[in-house]
Amino acid sequence: MIIQSEYQDLNTANGPMRTYLYRPQAQGKFPGVLFYSEIFQHTAPIQRAAMFLAGHGFVVAVPEIFHELNPIGTVLAYDKAGTDKGNSDKISKTLESYDEDAQVGISFLKNHPACSGTIGTIGICIGGHLAFRAAMNSDIQAAACFYATDIHKRSLAKGQNDNSLARISDIKGELLMIWGKQDPHIPQEGRALIYRALTEASTNFTWHEFNAQHAFIRDEGHRYDPELTAVCWQLVLRLFTRRLCLDTGQTEVSASGDGCC
Repeated sequence: MIIQSEYQDLNTANGPMRTYLYRPQAQGKFPGVLFYSEIFQHTAPIQRAAMFLAGHGFVVAVPEIFHELNPIGTVLAYDKAGTDKGNSDKISKTLESYDEDAQVGISFLKNHPACSGTIGTIGICIGGHLAFRAAMNSDIQAAACFYATDIHKRSLAKGQNDNSLARISDIKGELLMIWGKQDPHIPQEGRALIYRALTEASTNFTWHEFNAQHAFIRDEGHRYDPELTAVCWQLVLRLFTRRLCLDTGQTEVSASGDGCC
């Protein structure tokens, strides 16, 4: 499926949020996906991943997660300076701002003329945590979270005392949780804590742990694992197809472009 890209600056209480949009070029309406990046924002690997999803029949919005802390268009490098800046930004932004950004992004997708109105979310690293929190909105029917950082430590945002674990019962859609066993940022005991909390809350989720390091789906750098990445993208597509397409009767792309997958 051929895609097209554009961007829009969405209004938030903390200034404009540059949001990159990737969607099928075909006419019609498609499910929306709110895509959260790593701390480095809209990098080339994130762009390629968003285009991959759009090419499978989704309207994909990628917001700049630290928009109020940096000039519009800021992309941090995959180096120590970029990592340090991203980690600083992560705990300089308030939890309320993260949550408002999610609501703004969801509203943008729901009202976009190319979107069918069914919405999912996906995120990587901090983005996995932000997708987890976005799923607390009733509009989110499916969420795919790749090695979501800081949930087990309750350390997202300013003050480093988030309530993501305490709000698990607010998640009504289906979760896909993906982890690397060799990821030092989310050790086994941290993953076990999250698993227990999801189970005790009777959350609808699937759980996958792979022999992989942090950032194993990023197609740049020495930790990239192409084989596992392909497996994981199939899991994501199956989830989004089932919850965002099949649940609404949109099982395939028609001649006019309606539907997905």
